Amino acid sequence: MAFVDELNFHARAGKGGDGVVRWRREKFIPMGGPAGGDGGRGGDVYVVAVRDNQLLAQYRHADRFEAKDGEPGGSGSLHGANGDDFVLKLPLGSILKNKATGEIIQLLDTDDKIKILTGGGGGKGNEHFKSSTNVSPLDWTPGRIGDEADFNVELQLIADAGLVGLPNAGKSSLLNSLTRAKAKIGDYAFTTLDPNLGDLFGYTIADIPGLIEGASEGKGLGMKFLRHITRTKALVHLVSFENEIENEGGMMKAYKEIRNELTKYGQGLDQKEEIILLTKTDVLPEDQKKTLIAKMVKEFEKLEKKVYTLSLYDDASVKTFGDDIIKFLKKSK
Repeated sequence: MAFVDELNFHARAGKGGDGVVRWRREKFIPMGGPAGGDGGRGGDVYVVAVRDNQLLAQYRHADRFEAKDGEPGGSGSLHGANGDDFVLKLPLGSILKNKATGEIIQLLDTDDKIKILTGGGGGKGNEHFKSSTNVSPLDWTPGRIGDEADFNVELQLIADAGLVGLPNAGKSSLLNSLTRAKAKIGDYAFTTLDPNLGDLFGYTIADIPGLIEGASEGKGLGMKFLRHITRTKALVHLVSFENEIENEGGMMKAYKEIRNELTKYGQGLDQKEEIILLTKTDVLPEDQKKTLIAKMVKEFEKLEKKVYTLSLYDDASVKTFGDDIIKFLKKSK
C-alpha cells in the first residue's frame, strides 16, 4: 500500500432531531395536554491519534465523513435518540487544519481524542410551549444544523532519531540492521520512496528518503519528506565512503549538501543534535582503508560532532553503534 502523508476531507456533524407535536391520550384523561418530546442531539465528530503511520492510505478514496443525525422526539414526552458520534482515526503526528477558520489541531500523544465538530441540538416538542393561556400548543422547533467544515491533514512522523543523507548512503540498510525493520534496499537512487520506522529498544528510528541537493526547493522527493524530521529529537547523518572514492573531498561535499538543505528548509532542522556516521567502509581498498578512515574521521571531527565509522557487514560494530545511539538519545531527552 502506497504511503500517504496528506489528506483532504469534508466532515459534517449530525443535525439535531426535530421536536414534535403530540398529545397525551389516556383512558379517563380526556384533556391530557401536550406530550411532544424533544429531538435528540446530533452526533459530534472527533479525531483520535493511533500509532499507525500507514493509516491515511485507507482514506485515499474517501473524502467525506459524517456523524449521525439525532432522532425526532416521540409521543409521551419521549426524547429522541442522540445521533452516534463519528470518530476518525489519524496517525500519531498528524496536523489537522480547518480550512475555513485556520484552526490547527496537533495529535502528539497516543489516544489523543479531540472534538473537531459539534452536533446540532435537538428541537423542542410542544409540551415546552404549554402555558396558562395556551393549553393546547401546536408549537415545536426543528433540530439545529451541526457544524461542518473542510479539513487538511498533514502527517509529520514522530521519531527519536531521523536517518538523513544522500540516496544510497545506507540509511535503509542501517535501519534494518538496528531494528529488524524490513525497509526496501537496492543499489540505485531513490530505492526508498516512503519513510520507514523501526524500534530500537523502545526508541523510534526513522529512515527519511529523498534528500538531494535542492530538496528544500522541491527537487527529488525532499520537500515531501523534509517535514518528517522536524519532530525528531536528533539526527544521524550518514555519509558514504563511496563519495570519497569517486571524488576526493566528496564526503564533506555530500555532508554539506544535506546540511545546506536542512538550513534552507528551516524549522530548526539545522539546530538538532547530530551524530555523523561514515558508512560503507567495506568499499575501500584494503591497502588504503585504515589510512583513509583515519583521515576522514579527523576531518569530520573538526565539526565538533560525534563521528562513527561503520560497515554493515560487521554485526559487532552495528551493535556497538546501536548501543551508542541509545546512550545519545537518553542524553537528548
